Amino acid sequence: MPETEPAGDDRGALMSTVFGHMAAQALAAAVRLGVADRLGDHPRDAADVAADLGTDPDATRRLLRALAASGLATESRPGAFALTARGALLRTDRADSMADFVRMFLDPAMIGSWARLDESVRTGGPVFADLFGTDFFGHLAAHPELSRAFNASMRQGGRAAAALLPAVLDLSGARSVTDVGGGDGAVLAAVLSAYPGLRGVLFETPMAAADAGPVLEAAGVTDRCTIVTGDFFASVPAGSDVYLLKGVVHDWDDDRAATLLGHVRAVLPAHGRILVVEVVLPDTVDGTQPPMMYLGDLNMLVNVGGRERTEAEFRALCARAGLAVTRVTRLPEPVGLSVIEAVRAVQAVQA
Repeated sequence: MPETEPAGDDRGALMSTVFGHMAAQALAAAVRLGVADRLGDHPRDAADVAADLGTDPDATRRLLRALAASGLATESRPGAFALTARGALLRTDRADSMADFVRMFLDPAMIGSWARLDESVRTGGPVFADLFGTDFFGHLAAHPELSRAFNASMRQGGRAAAALLPAVLDLSGARSVTDVGGGDGAVLAAVLSAYPGLRGVLFETPMAAADAGPVLEAAGVTDRCTIVTGDFFASVPAGSDVYLLKGVVHDWDDDRAATLLGHVRAVLPAHGRILVVEVVLPDTVDGTQPPMMYLGDLNMLVNVGGRERTEAEFRALCARAGLAVTRVTRLPEPVGLSVIEAVRAVQAVQA
């Protein structure tokens, strides 16, 4: 028997968690249908929204009520709904839209493995391939539309970090930076925009880099940036004094991550730096990282076999690759990421 009986709010919190996946599916349906775009700037009747979408009027009203109850809309009179500031982030015509992020992270390819989380906990490995016949990134490569959606979601989800990184990285003395696994180039574009004298290399797979051209062009940095395609588990292009890896290392287990970092070290000049931008978990769950970071860690487990790491684990991982961590800098809130700066271990010892 427990020493104390659970309070009513504890029961309510558990119920909210249980129903949380339903709220997420309502959100996903709203994005796939384009509900936010149809609501626009002014209150609209559910029946009119349904007519625009070609959906059932009663079911549309019920979906809109659920969105209103979740804080994404308001119902000013029976059947009339308007977006809240939070719900407006689902519109696709906004520069700060989160629609692609929601669409990707609630796609069956992303959430399907979660139903078998217990199996991943038993085995310590991902279950994605059991469901889809290949690993997560192989699945993206075989589905170009999904790969583009993934790139778009990474761009939307990482917008705040991309805006803060240039100042935190301090690249004032650098001549060239290679963004390893940089997706569509959104982060590299932000860095190059902040440092007009810097040249950049985007290193990605052909599929992942397919949308990089327009992103770099929109930022006005194409004349200072080269796109190189390849496999970072085979090699990494030489020639830069700074190598940036944002949201890449956590996709892989320790063996694969150490291999990747080792390839970067192999081309790192004596004065060079590696900048790894990732979540850094505290040694204990102390409230300094929000729950979603720990859920993200489980997402790495079930889908790709990667993991989020503590500072001590990053230091050990870098040491395996012949690197020494010289600094760990937490990005300002609300971005829950840190910059792990590392150099060649020999250089660190001599210093």
